[in-house]
Amino acid sequence: MDERLAALASARGVAVAYENGDREQVRVADDVVIAVLAELGVDAATPEAVEAALAEPPATAVPTVVRQGARVAVGEGEVLLEGGGTVAVAGELPADLPLGWHVLRVGGRETPLAVAPAALPPAPRTYGWMAQLYSLHSPGSWGIGDYADLREFVSLAAADDAGAVLVSPVAAPSLVHPVQRSPYSPSSRRFLNPLHLSITATAAFRDAPEDVRAAVLELRPDATELVDHDAVWRAKSAALELLRPVEGADQDAVEPGLLRFATYCALAEAHGADWRLWPEALRSPDSAEVAAERARLADRVGFHAWLQRLCAEQLAEVHAAAAGMAVGVVHDLPVGVSPSGADGWALQGVLASDVTVGAPPDAFSPLGQDWALPPFRPDRLAAAGYLPFRDMIRSVLAHGDGIRVDHVAGLWRLWWIPPGRGAAEGTYVHYDAEAMLGVLLLEAHRAGAVVIGEDLGTVPEVVTDTLRERGVLSCSVAYFERDDDGDPRPPAQWPAQAAASISTHDLPTALGFLTGSHVRVRAELGLLSDPEGEAVRARRERDEVVGLLESEGLVAPGAPAEDVVDALHALLARTPCALAFAAPTDLVGEQRQPNLPGTIDQYPNWRIPLPVAVREVFTHPAVRRAVEVLRKR
Repeated sequence: MDERLAALASARGVAVAYENGDREQVRVADDVVIAVLAELGVDAATPEAVEAALAEPPATAVPTVVRQGARVAVGEGEVLLEGGGTVAVAGELPADLPLGWHVLRVGGRETPLAVAPAALPPAPRTYGWMAQLYSLHSPGSWGIGDYADLREFVSLAAADDAGAVLVSPVAAPSLVHPVQRSPYSPSSRRFLNPLHLSITATAAFRDAPEDVRAAVLELRPDATELVDHDAVWRAKSAALELLRPVEGADQDAVEPGLLRFATYCALAEAHGADWRLWPEALRSPDSAEVAAERARLADRVGFHAWLQRLCAEQLAEVHAAAAGMAVGVVHDLPVGVSPSGADGWALQGVLASDVTVGAPPDAFSPLGQDWALPPFRPDRLAAAGYLPFRDMIRSVLAHGDGIRVDHVAGLWRLWWIPPGRGAAEGTYVHYDAEAMLGVLLLEAHRAGAVVIGEDLGTVPEVVTDTLRERGVLSCSVAYFERDDDGDPRPPAQWPAQAAASISTHDLPTALGFLTGSHVRVRAELGLLSDPEGEAVRARRERDEVVGLLESEGLVAPGAPAEDVVDALHALLARTPCALAFAAPTDLVGEQRQPNLPGTIDQYPNWRIPLPVAVREVFTHPAVRRAVEVLRKR
């Protein structure tokens, strides 16, 4: 690569090479680097353009996120404290600034200034449950897990002395048919999913006349083998229309972010879920035409704002059910949002809307992965004082006691794939990890929350090392915990500052892992180039894990799968990890994994309900055995 192009890329945080999963250096093609720079607003198409871009004076860097106690040079000015009052600044920030979101005033310019904790306090040692919300069900639910089911799940877990419940994202999809199924590709990460509303648990239903309640109950969808998101929303939206308040919402009284989200929802009903295909004048949230449409669609805007209030009320009840837990409810944060959805529309100024993120080729995905999610632009996010990122984290933590950050390495770097390119034709774009992590920790500190960083796969050592330094739990999965020789790691050697589990939502269940069903399914779908080789590898990995269980005296040789599953939970209990998570799917005999990466409609991703109802989960013999072992932690 030309040295000048490499220098420009480095200055803008774009990688020209990276280390793959085999610790080999991979050089990024010049045209990919040029394409990614273009998405950052940098013309590098010709040598002359590169020279011109290098000659541009760098933007003045004003710190917006600092660790408490750090002395950072900023010039002469003052800090306007969040709680009131000012502190004079004589060249560098005072070391005794309090934690919080302040304003730095230097040279007549005001910028946000977040003072973040150096580290979070240690997480309590306990056990908990991982729950896929859509999969829960009870006699009263309407074809999909709802917030009342989650409240019952949390209550029953708490009764067994569980300290935490990690729940799949409750982020809002675009509620236009076909409804987005994946909780990891939401329309908005700031707002909530009305699909999970418990209709009969609303005050509107309880207070409705008897004939209205009867009409609502008639709308309940018939039971289906798989979760039918569209049928559920047709039924619930019709029921909510019957129950909604007659009076319209006062838009002036609605928080601006919620008003914008509700406006998107109303516009999506009228013009389709993808704002990029709307009439040109409606594609800008602040246009006069959008304001006119908001007024014209005031009834629908009010309806969607009301749905968000209902969601918040029901999640508050979930949160209250976890009041006695050591940790409480932990919400999963997706990597990004759908480019066509509400956040894609509202945050155009800070998103690289034409780019998608994913992962480079590795042993698991030889062609790479494209998650079809647009990333934040690091330059514009910094210019915005990281407030869009803060607002998202704050919104998630408003409804729980912890946050699990999916693909936490994305706070350091993300694999950007330029438009029109394959998943392998990308490169890493770097972020200010000190600022991103600082915002996350400050908001977690304010909420008294635990933070888990999903650091599985090919992750730079600096990520895991920094997570440990700053009090964030990493993730330890039984299938992946290996020593330097590649052998399964004994439980005593697992990291203490971690959340341990047998599997995740993207991996086979315990029974699927033991029987090899995950390999058979992928082979049947044509997803494997070498099915037999993959089957051999899966059997070897299974035998190695079972061998570890035998060497630990947790299971006898030749034991049935049921005993091996019990032994895997006993293995989790033996680790020093702060949190040990069990999953109902591992204990009630489910072979199918919740999501099969690389598939959309070929596999029932995010549609598989638990084989038993919520209350029956906690009376299941295998669950009782696991609870007996895990609660002793």
